[in-house]
Formats: sequence, structure tokens, C-alpha cells
Amino acid sequence: DSFDILGDGVKELLIGRDDGVLEIYNFESADDPVLRYDYALSESIASIQGGCVGKDGYDEILASTYSGWLTGLTTEPVHREGGSGEELKLSQEMQSKISSLRNELEHLQMKVLQEREKYQQSSQSSTAVSSVPAFSVNDKFTLNKDDASYSLILEVQTAIDTVLVQSDVPVDLLDVDKNSAVVSFSSCDSE
Repeated sequence: DSFDILGDGVKELLIGRDDGVLEIYNFESADDPVLRYDYALSESIASIQGGCVGKDGYDEILASTYSGWLTGLTTEPVHREGGSGEELKLSQEMQSKISSLRNELEHLQMKVLQEREKYQQSSQSSTAVSSVPAFSVNDKFTLNKDDASYSLILEVQTAIDTVLVQSDVPVDLLDVDKNSAVVSFSSCDSE
């Protein structure tokens, strides 16, 4: 997207990448764009948009991720500082908002406990049926021209404990910075 998030009268280029990096580029001169800010999310970004959403006068960047989470970055100051010995006073609106969020959080925690209990009771009954949930897998297999390697990117809406890669030809696996996997090799029976 392009949006004037810096408020300088010139639109910046907002980029959301497959690796979860959100970048803001500024056009300070007629040359190449300059990276001004970046922020890393934990999953790939499916969509990005700039605008005024939450509070008048403060622009935001909204990013939708692969699993459907909506993340917002705002220009509104998060922290307020007080002078020496001065207490920070919250407005009545902010206090009611915090109280409302606390009540909602308590309600959701109670609901989760009730649903857990209901699940435990139903799973221990003699008529319980178990099924494997269906997952959608976001996968990409792309050629990196610089080092003549392929990148395999797998993203699932749940934890990935094990990935099995089987090949008929010898494969060298290269480690990357974001990789937390433990790789083990095993040879296949030729039959």
C-alpha cells in the first residue's frame, strides 16, 4: 500500500512480506526508496493497509496475517511521562476502557474454562468420537538465483512438530537464520 504514515505530505510505501516483516519505505529523494521502519511479525503477511482507524488524528498501519490475525501499528504515543513526583492520571475514558477490557478478559477466561470442562467430559464418555482436524498449509518452493538453492517455506495454523522431506536424489539442507529446527537424516530402503 502507499500511505503518508509519517505525515510529511509524501506517501510512503508500506510492504508486508511472506517472512512476516513489515517495512516502511520513504522517498526522500529522486533516487531509491529508503527504509525508514521495519517490524517483524511471527507469520506471513497476507494484506497491508494504511489509514486512520482507531483514533482521530493518529494514522495506523493494519496488517492481516496468514492465520487471520489483524495487527495494527499506530502513530499514537503509547507512554506518557510525568515530571518528578508527579502521578500519571488517566482520563475517565481511559479508565473505563481498561475496566471494560479487564471485564471482557475475565469473561473470556471463564468461558474457556467452561469449554475445557465440557470437552473433558465429552472426551471421557463412551460415545466420544475423535477426529483429526483439517489444516490448510501455506507452502512455497522457490528458486534463489543468487546461490542456486531452493527455499521451502511451510506455514500452518498450528504448531509444526515434524516435517518429513523425502527425495529420490541426494539433498543438502542449508541452515538459515530464522530456522529453529533440528535436522536428522535417514537413508531410505531402495525398494
